[in-house]
Amino acid sequence: MTNDSTKDPVCGMTVNVDTNFTTSHERRTYYFCSDLCRRKFVADPGKYMEGADVVGADQTHIIRRIAYFSMEVGIDSRIPTYSGGLGVLAGDTLKSCADLTIPVVAVSVLYANGYFAQKLDAWGNQQEFPVAWEPARFLRLLPMTVRVSMENRPVVIRAWQYDLIGVTGYTVPVILLDTNVEENTPSDRVLTASLYGGDERCRLAQEMILGIGGVRMLRALGYTQLDRFHMNEGHASLLTLELLRERGDPAAAEWDFNGVRSRCVFTTHTPVAAGHDQFSYDLVRSVVGEDVPLEVTQMLGGKARLNMTLLGLNLSQYVNGVAKRHKEVSQELFPGYSIDSITNGVHSPTWTGQSFRALYDHHMPGWRNDPAMLRYAISIPKNEIWEAHQAAKQQLIEEVQTRAHVSLNREFLTIGFARRATQYKRADFVFTDILQLLEIASTMGPLQFIFAGKAHPKDEPGKELIRHVFQVAQQLQQQIPIVYLENYDVELAQFLTAGVDLWLNTPLPPLEASGTSGMKAAHNGVPSFSVLDGWWIEGHIEGVTGWSIGPCPTNGSQLQGTTTQVVEELYHKLRTVIAPLFYRDRDKWIDVMRQTIAFNASFFNTHRMVQQYAANAYV
Repeated sequence: MTNDSTKDPVCGMTVNVDTNFTTSHERRTYYFCSDLCRRKFVADPGKYMEGADVVGADQTHIIRRIAYFSMEVGIDSRIPTYSGGLGVLAGDTLKSCADLTIPVVAVSVLYANGYFAQKLDAWGNQQEFPVAWEPARFLRLLPMTVRVSMENRPVVIRAWQYDLIGVTGYTVPVILLDTNVEENTPSDRVLTASLYGGDERCRLAQEMILGIGGVRMLRALGYTQLDRFHMNEGHASLLTLELLRERGDPAAAEWDFNGVRSRCVFTTHTPVAAGHDQFSYDLVRSVVGEDVPLEVTQMLGGKARLNMTLLGLNLSQYVNGVAKRHKEVSQELFPGYSIDSITNGVHSPTWTGQSFRALYDHHMPGWRNDPAMLRYAISIPKNEIWEAHQAAKQQLIEEVQTRAHVSLNREFLTIGFARRATQYKRADFVFTDILQLLEIASTMGPLQFIFAGKAHPKDEPGKELIRHVFQVAQQLQQQIPIVYLENYDVELAQFLTAGVDLWLNTPLPPLEASGTSGMKAAHNGVPSFSVLDGWWIEGHIEGVTGWSIGPCPTNGSQLQGTTTQVVEELYHKLRTVIAPLFYRDRDKWIDVMRQTIAFNASFFNTHRMVQQYAANAYV
């Protein structure tokens, strides 16, 4: 259920990688529009090998002006180089760059073991396992290597490339860095093995590979005319020190701060001080060294500890948060800095389910590369909206049966919640008063819940949240079906956000920087029922695009309300507004679905977001 595309090496047409016509040759997979092209390739692969990379070859003359750095990137559900929202956002951003022909090259890290594969036992205990995948099936190994000096020894970095092809055939190269090479010591070979794995030293080493190694790799690959270096979070901030080193004169103690600053863009996604990466200077001195003197690094990144966000802020000409409210929170965390806001989005073709894609293709041709056209969904006949939703819901129910061996009822109000399992996201908030929930299900109409989400391997409170959902599911199994699907990834997220009836989101304000899951649901006509935080403050119109839970922040302050008040409002709206509308006034429920698409999907997409970056940060 992917929308990724590539070129048929025989005829040159764009084909979806879900095609049935594939073959492998020299450890690479090739995709074809038809069996005719596949047979021609198999008969004489050498004849078409050059054509296999024709897009990249034809576009080598394109001058890449923007380098986009992200610690994780979700470019393909089969490439496990992402953990969650940050990486999926990066992938969606790059897909829109490809669609809009933005001259970008991306840099991230290749993780041989991925983030982790999640296994949940009958009690909800999470176990983590390495992800098995073969980079050579999806990426091509590049001939260049670079070196960084880490703890006074050379560490060799190689690179793999993924060609992300847009709707017009324009390609964005995604460079993934890897230290698993023979020249390195065994301990250095596994530095890039796992995303967010290892100790603090490993984390700093990975960020050095991304920031410093990434700039050096771009230079080695011939990207010499880059005007902007965009850091997607502080993980990549060491790139600023590498740019300083390139442009400085250490002997004369001259450093071109303004020259580096004029080329850098920084996006922060973190609304709490504790979430910003910080490292002791003893560790920095040991791992990174002093190509840029420690005194200079302390001036830019903080006197006591190296704060990666502060380093990025001090050497960027444009800084933004990822929602209007997040801009306010970021300015409170870092007073005195000019921080703009560009609200996140999602890649519309990726997150629109099959049935709704067909519906939009029929009624709004061209929406895939102009998602603003989705505003015209307001005029799509209601019966067609409902038919598309029922098809998506049936697909989800079948997927639940396949994955969890649980049979859900297509007629029940189905509520979805799929986020990283961590305390502030409050996955179990809806179960605060189980008696009220039972009363709603028995008097207003049946309810069923689908959950998904991974806890970080070291997040014990997050793991306890998963166990609690399992306990409640066991307790209520006769009255309210509840299923927690393991190993949440892009593919599962596509089923969930397209197939549920209502998207639930209950973070503790103001800890939601943006959130994008509700945007994905909106592309499939699924309204949100959410705490007013992050993007939902902007996307919420009560009873039109969904429903709020709790008070709205006003005058720059977050009015949280007590837990009791917020819970009571959740149950009150579920009992008196949402369930009655779903079961007793289907016509008005479909109105909300259409409005959700027209108002929110048409705006909260990465095409609009990338165009804002282009206008505000890249020019």
